[in-house]
Amino acid sequence: QVRLVESGGGLVQAGGSLRLSCAASGIIFSINAMGWYRQAPGKQREWVATISSGGSTNYADSVKDRFTISRDNAKNTMSLQMNSLKPEDTAVYYCNARIRTSPSNYADAPYWGQGTQVTVSS
Repeated sequence: QVRLVESGGGLVQAGGSLRLSCAASGIIFSINAMGWYRQAPGKQREWVATISSGGSTNYADSVKDRFTISRDNAKNTMSLQMNSLKPEDTAVYYCNARIRTSPSNYADAPYWGQGTQVTVSS
């Protein structure tokens, strides 16, 4: 009943920019932390960035100062602005959100999108 949909992936040359978006829909009471993860071929999924419901952000060292995470709480959306892209940023990028689906349930649960491919050519 909760769905996360990513968009904005594609092919870009090294040094270029892309903006990823994630939209949450369905039975949503509130969304706590949201984040982006990525998985390159043959590698484990890794954390990229997180944003709290209050707007506090954290970034992996590999993307700090190049990527910017943001969210719109009114629209249940999140974005990742990726600048100065490098070939090593090539991966499938996944949206993650911790969502409460009921006011009577204080526990949130993690939800994942289906992923969007980002390819950076050298």
